Amino acid sequence: NSACCDHYGWARANDTCCFDCCDINDDDNNNYNDDGAVNTYDEFSMFGENITEYALNVATLPKVQRVSMKLSDGRTMSALQWGTDTPEVLFVHGSAQNAHTWDTVILAMGVSAIAIDMPGHGHSSWRSDGNYEPAVLARDVATAIETWAPKAKVIVGMSLGGLTTVALAGARPDLAPRIVVVDITPGVNSQKSKAITDFVNGPQTFASFEELLARTIEHNPTRTQSSLRRGILHNAKQLEDGSWQWRYDRSTHAPVEDAAKKVERLSALWGVIENLKCQMLLVRGGVSPVVDDADVAELQRRKPDAEVLVVDGAGHSVQGDRPVELATALTRILQS
Repeated sequence: NSACCDHYGWARANDTCCFDCCDINDDDNNNYNDDGAVNTYDEFSMFGENITEYALNVATLPKVQRVSMKLSDGRTMSALQWGTDTPEVLFVHGSAQNAHTWDTVILAMGVSAIAIDMPGHGHSSWRSDGNYEPAVLARDVATAIETWAPKAKVIVGMSLGGLTTVALAGARPDLAPRIVVVDITPGVNSQKSKAITDFVNGPQTFASFEELLARTIEHNPTRTQSSLRRGILHNAKQLEDGSWQWRYDRSTHAPVEDAAKKVERLSALWGVIENLKCQMLLVRGGVSPVVDDADVAELQRRKPDAEVLVVDGAGHSVQGDRPVELATALTRILQS
């Protein structure tokens, strides 16, 4: 292992993950001490946990590497590239998440894919203006597709990523032949999303990993503790003083404005949906408050050929709560 990889699992020569030469179960790459505390973080070392927890039929781990590119304004966009074939699916995560939210889904599907870190999230640059609305983000997602997945057959977006996917399909239909939108519609408002925003808008820093984990467990009752622990390692970082901080941008650079104006801009995406020609699937979390029956009715009024799938037992983050069921649905769409 040490001949080709550093202790974070990166190839020394070309900065790509070297699954071919690194054993993900090597004790040197263990993320936890014997007492469960965090040791070192290797973002590529935990796939075995995903496979075991969900009893996935994965005989050989796919090659996964982190890729990045410079955008026209100098910002960096980062992503995970799964497999060595031409990517068939591109995944767009939700607010306060990152590309690793799709790990179990992609492993279950067994496809070549790209999972991006949205601007202001994961390893991608933050926006200086603090503007992370769908129409703005869609331009960066379009660049990601053109660069990494120009032949993608399906674009999958969750929450903010779902609205961004709708905006993308409206502006660049050539890049979105099929879209899957996970637990979001333009009918979202502050009441429907309160449980999520209460968690996201909580403390930015925590004295210890255990404190951060406890809060995460409290606000995510539909998730297993092991999956939440992995999620935190991917979505937070330890500072020099030992405290922990979320990776995503919670800046207040953008001027404070009436929330009703933001809801109005999001509602305008209903008009985009109405004019979409591509195949569309809405995946709704069965116990999520974010999409209600009125939203589904409005979707079917605006786009009668849209399919709606309810995943029983799933909250807002369907990919975290019921990843195998979501993978099955996505595979069907991909093969249709």
